[in-house]
Amino acid sequence: MEKTLCIIKPDAVKNSFVEEINKSIKSNGLEIINSKQIQLSKKIAEDFYSEHAERPFFSELVEFMTSDFSVVQILQGEDAISTYRKLMGATNPEEAEEGTLRARFAESLSKNAVHGSDSADSAIREIDIMSKIFD
Repeated sequence: MEKTLCIIKPDAVKNSFVEEINKSIKSNGLEIINSKQIQLSKKIAEDFYSEHAERPFFSELVEFMTSDFSVVQILQGEDAISTYRKLMGATNPEEAEEGTLRARFAESLSKNAVHGSDSADSAIREIDIMSKIFD
C-alpha cells in the first residue's frame, strides 16, 4: 500500500468543503489513515515548502498556508500518489478537468483548495515533516 500526503488548504476549510473533499477521496479508493485540523506554524510551512524558497511566491504561499486552519491527512491505497494527483486536477483550477477537486473547490491558482505529494520521494519527505502534528 502506498501513502501520500493530502492538505486541504485554508480556502477550502473556510468554505466548508472538507466533508465533500473527503467523500471524493474515499470514493476513489483511498483510505484516510491520519487526519488533523491545524493552523500550520510558520516554521512547518517554511520547511514544507522549502523547495520553493527562492521563488517570488514563497512568502505569499507561507502566509496563506498559515493564515487559517488546514486539514492535514495521510492517505493510503493502491497507487495513492497518482490516484490522488488525478483526483486533485491541474494546479490552475481553470485548467483542471471537470469533476476534479480543484475544478470543483478552488478559488484561484494561489487558493487551489488542496495539496498532494507529487512523487514517492516527496510523499516520504512531506509525511515526515507533517508527522510531528499527529503526536
